[in-house]
Amino acid sequence: MNPSSFQSDAPALDDLLRVFHDETRAPIRVGTPERPIEVEGLVRREYEVDGGRWNMIESPDGLGPDPDQWDAVIARQRDFFAERGLRVEWKTYDYDEPADLGERLVRAGFVKEDDEALILGEAEPLAAQQIELPEGVVVRAADSEADFERMAAMLEVVWGEPQAWVVDSLLPRWQVEPGVMDVVVVEESREGPVLCAARSEYDTSRFTGLWGGSTLPDWRGRGLYRATLLHRARLGLDRGKDYVRVDASPDSEPILRRLGLHRVATTTPYVFDPTA
Repeated sequence: MNPSSFQSDAPALDDLLRVFHDETRAPIRVGTPERPIEVEGLVRREYEVDGGRWNMIESPDGLGPDPDQWDAVIARQRDFFAERGLRVEWKTYDYDEPADLGERLVRAGFVKEDDEALILGEAEPLAAQQIELPEGVVVRAADSEADFERMAAMLEVVWGEPQAWVVDSLLPRWQVEPGVMDVVVVEESREGPVLCAARSEYDTSRFTGLWGGSTLPDWRGRGLYRATLLHRARLGLDRGKDYVRVDASPDSEPILRRLGLHRVATTTPYVFDPTA
């Protein structure tokens, strides 16, 4: 990584991005037998041996010293997942090197998905805010398998397709590794539907990763998603996490910025799916 490649709007944001990179992207994490993390050259890959959906590639330190080998480096990762029939996402950031990484990925058969804003900020000011929810509505951390089943039912309404991954993949991760995740639900009662849900993920950095965030159509615009952001920031603080990070869609970015968080970079996923 070349620190001079950071292009945020202010030095303070450059510093925040540098902390994010140094603590979240640069360290090589330790995998598990079910979800190994492997390093080949400078490229890291993380995948589920049982064929789940959580398969990732990242190259925060570039593709290596020899430009003539960069396309071959990409091809080896593509072929690794093709041989196993696994869909994989290569996650890129706009300061990654080489500058034409995205173009090389597309030439290798990866499909560019929508850009997202990398949003960072301090957790404490976010957690200190208050949002008035509709009467009778509460936000809490999920604590049972039934919560995941209700969350899946909500997501099926939102997205119009089955969401079996919530019970088949997300729930087992939460059960086996409770230290790496919180799932938050918004509801009127435990017997009724989940109105909104999102999750937090944790690693060895000081960041809480704020992921997901879906709301039933009839409940949108009433502060439910914002309530999950504040609640997840508090849960992260309880775990000693000083900062939050979000990969935000164009719909979410304005909400996050109004809450005092900052756009510091753009992240773009490139997906290779040998089953498509």
